[in-house]
Amino acid sequence: MRPDGDPEHDDYGLPHVDVVVPDDARDLDRDVIAYHRERRRLRRRARIDRLVRPFARFGVAIPIITGALLIALVSGVLMTSLGTRPEPRPTRAALAPHPSAPVGRKGGFLPDGVVTVPPSSKTKPLSDLRPGVVAVVPPKCSCAALVADLAKRTRELNAGLWLVADRRGSTASPTETIKSLRALAGSAHDGDPIVLDDAKGVLAGHYATSPDGRPATGLTAVFVGNDGVVSEIRTSPQPGPELSTLIAATTGQGT
Repeated sequence: MRPDGDPEHDDYGLPHVDVVVPDDARDLDRDVIAYHRERRRLRRRARIDRLVRPFARFGVAIPIITGALLIALVSGVLMTSLGTRPEPRPTRAALAPHPSAPVGRKGGFLPDGVVTVPPSSKTKPLSDLRPGVVAVVPPKCSCAALVADLAKRTRELNAGLWLVADRRGSTASPTETIKSLRALAGSAHDGDPIVLDDAKGVLAGHYATSPDGRPATGLTAVFVGNDGVVSEIRTSPQPGPELSTLIAATTGQGT
């Protein structure tokens, strides 16, 4: 130390530094622990920087997109596991080998023919309309309550309900007719009626015609069994428990 208080330089021109070397190395434990803690902190920060660096170029866009995808994934899983599932319908049996009545009558098969599934041009043979109820709807039919009751009861009994229009005496176009049937089906909130287009009027001609040849004025319900045999034909039936009995017979639950 020089007289003016400044530290003297050593032989290498470096200033003098007071370094205290402890007699016991254990006195340096705190410094060693602090050193290793700081090194761990620096390593963690370096790892985080490596993970975040690719996303930092896009700002907040990537986190938002990732969050949206995660929400969509979780929503899809919840809807799949908790959502309503369509009830399976009974396995369709083979057609009865020897029906007791001619085609188009009670005790016989539905007549030969096809219907269209609007709005597509896909056709379906009439023999596929089973088990369940084929409802032939006349023009300006005030039968929304009956259709709703049929829809509810067929759904409860795992049967089908098909709506076809009787175009005889109607001036409406085919498009307007199908639109009216869809509105009628849509009013049945407790079931799922299927609208079909019977362009040739096969079903109406066989089942919705009175003995004197006049078209029926009310809805005609044709109950078709799982074996394709028509078990009952009712014109203007009334909503009520009797319909459940007739529908249950079509699926074999009433036997």
